[in-house]
Amino acid sequence: MVSTTRRNNFVPVLELQGIRLHFIDEGAGTPLVFLHGFPLDHSMWDAQRREFRQRYRVIIPDLRGLGRSTSNDEVVTMEQFADDVAGLLDALEISDPVTLCGLSMGGYIAQVFARRHPDKLGRLVLCDTRSQPDTPEAAENRLKLAEKVLQDGPRVIVEAMLPRLFGAGTNERRPAVVDAIRHVMLANSSRGIAAAQRGMAQRVDATPFLSQITVPTLVLGGELDSIAPPAEMRELAAAIPNSEFVEMKGVGHMAPQEDPAAFNPILQDWLSRTE
Repeated sequence: MVSTTRRNNFVPVLELQGIRLHFIDEGAGTPLVFLHGFPLDHSMWDAQRREFRQRYRVIIPDLRGLGRSTSNDEVVTMEQFADDVAGLLDALEISDPVTLCGLSMGGYIAQVFARRHPDKLGRLVLCDTRSQPDTPEAAENRLKLAEKVLQDGPRVIVEAMLPRLFGAGTNERRPAVVDAIRHVMLANSSRGIAAAQRGMAQRVDATPFLSQITVPTLVLGGELDSIAPPAEMRELAAAIPNSEFVEMKGVGHMAPQEDPAAFNPILQDWLSRTE
């Protein structure tokens, strides 16, 4: 149930399986849904929101337990996140297939959404993400980090992740972007961070399902991304039948935020060609 019908404002969904899901809903036209990375919120897409709301209906949720969305879950799986997005679209009475764009964890969720809710998907954009699950060692490290965050707070995750998110030189070129990401990470609840970490640790291998994605798909990665390297992103794109790969030069894992002046035209051109 949506608590208000106001547009161009931050609007809560009061009831999605017992949580409050907050989201941005601006503009008009074909729905363009952005899913943020971990452990961030809707604001990471501000440069895209300002650009694309001129031509599309831009919808950006704070994922369950992050940003201003609530959760009491100890674990939030990628399946639950994906079902929340589907529930949000239902609550907004959006019946037409949407364009779904996810970065990093948002990309994990988008791949699950494509598998679980194919009737709601018209186009797919996967940014700086992976289809493979964690290795057992990486999964164990996630679980340990989740416990440490619960004990010592979000600063633990900032210290662990922030240095890996950006390409060399981004801190000097766009310090405000790096500071904004740091602030968002620190503002998130320890419980929400830990729940998402545990969910990522148990995600399944999406690679076998990539060949079943038939909608037009854009796969985009930063040249300097050490978390989802370009070679891995190319393999992901090659496994999706109707896809193309773009590598953004000079940026890392947060490619759309590090260089929106490059990312936004790439996305707009692709959207125009796949309408």
